[in-house]
This record gives sequence, C-alpha cells and structure tokens, in this order.
Amino acid sequence: MLKKLFRTPNFRKLIAASICFIFTVGVVACSSGSITSQEVAGDVADAPAASTASGGSTLDTVLSAGMIRIAVPQDSPPFGSVGTDGQPQGYDVDVAQMIAESMEVELELVPVTSTNRIPYLETGRADLVISSMGATPERAKSIYFSSTPYAPFFSGIYGPSSVNVSGYSDLGDYTVGVTQGALEDLELTEKAPEGTEIRRFEDNSTTISALLAGQVDVAATGNTIAGKVIKDNPDKAIENKFVMKNSPCYIGMRRGDQDMLEWVNVFIRNKRLSGELNDLSMQWFGEPLNIPTF
Repeated sequence: MLKKLFRTPNFRKLIAASICFIFTVGVVACSSGSITSQEVAGDVADAPAASTASGGSTLDTVLSAGMIRIAVPQDSPPFGSVGTDGQPQGYDVDVAQMIAESMEVELELVPVTSTNRIPYLETGRADLVISSMGATPERAKSIYFSSTPYAPFFSGIYGPSSVNVSGYSDLGDYTVGVTQGALEDLELTEKAPEGTEIRRFEDNSTTISALLAGQVDVAATGNTIAGKVIKDNPDKAIENKFVMKNSPCYIGMRRGDQDMLEWVNVFIRNKRLSGELNDLSMQWFGEPLNIPTF
C-alpha cells in the first residue's frame, strides 16, 4: 500500500516539497547565525574607523583647508600676552607658529583664558590648544594631551651663579626667600633641612626684590617669574639651582583625534632634538629647556 502510495505523482511532489521546506529552514537558520556574527565582527573591525569618521580627522581637515586654528593664552606671560604693538607674543605663540610652518599651512591664533581654553577646543573653535596647560587625569577625561611636554613649568630655587646650591641639603648654609603661603613655601617648610633660615615675604615682587638686593642668598619661585628676572637683570647672573616641583605643559587636542595626536608627538620630538624648543626657552624663560623625559 505504501509502495503504491509512494509511486503516485502527487505523493512524490508532497515529499519533495517537504524536504525542500526543511532544507530551506535549515539554511535560513544557519545563515541567520552566520550573518549576525559577520555583522558583529564587522562592527568591531570598523569601530575605530567609525569613531574617527564621526569626529572627522582634524589633521586632514587642516591640511585640506590650508589653515590651522590654535588657542594661545593672552594673559599669561611669558607663555602668551599682548605686546606693546597689540600683537600676541610669547613662548606658546612661537610654538603655534612653528606648528603652522611645519604643517605648511596658515595660522589663526585664537586668544583664550585658562577657563575657556578647553571649551574652545571641544566646541571646534580651535584645532589645538597651546596654553601653558598641565596634564591632569581630570582634564584627560575631556581632551587628549601630547605624550610628551613641550614647555617647562616648575617651582625652583634661584640664585646667583656664585652660590653653590644643588639640592635641599645645601640650603642650610644660606638664607632662602619665599612668598608666604605660596606652593614654594609649603615645599620649603616640608623639605628644607632643620635650621635653614627662611625669610617669608608678602608677594612675589617683594621676594624677587629681596633676591636682587642681596637680602637673601637664593629665592624659591616659579620658573616664569624667574625667567623675567633673569632676562631683565643679566648682570646678576641669576640661574636655576634645582627644581622643587615639576608640572610641565602639554599640547591639547580633541578626544579621538588620533591622527593629530600622533603628528603633534612627532613635532615635539623633532623640535626638542633640533634644539629649537631649547632656543625658545632661552628666549622667553632665560634658561635651557628643563622638562622631564618619561
């Protein structure tokens, strides 16, 4: 009976249709799993490119447009200020010009303050920030920093070349001037050897005046303050004796801007090796480039 039934054309068509249906369902089911895994794999593989595309490549945009916008300080000499001719001047301004020259593009300087320099970068009003900015974990949540610093920013002991001081242990033989309550005052109080004579003054100007007048042998102050003193008083032979606390400056760029980050890192290494950043340090800070190497 079954043999007869199997031989009928209608029954064979039914069996063929059933087999085809089962095979199709199986293929669709396997294909569904395969497609899903391919899509996931594709998403992972394409994630970095998609991330870059979403923010765009600032480096490509700058090179294509032939212009770069760099935020620089306008109220922080010698890093950046407005000169008597009304034009921006300072260490950071000169570094910005070096970047534009290296990229072979025009430069648009964007004056900023310490409070708006990061927002200007985040909102696209600037392509880079070169504004005497230290790198901190909190700031790194918002922007990228160059891997190496481009400028010095530190507290140190300064005095005439005739004074033999190279570390805290040497201060016990000298009188040290410092601005009361400043960061340098806290460092001295903690680290100077017992018996060190520390003379505290009301403000930075009075501290520096005491150093120049010989009322103290050395003074603890920031390198930017000392840089102006060294530049304005070459006959005093004031020099840095040692660094107390280091907080160097880094170049900032938008988060995810990997192309620009890599270019800036190469730029800084190149200009440090060539001595050009050292020359700028001598010009604006009155001393050789003093930044840590990591």
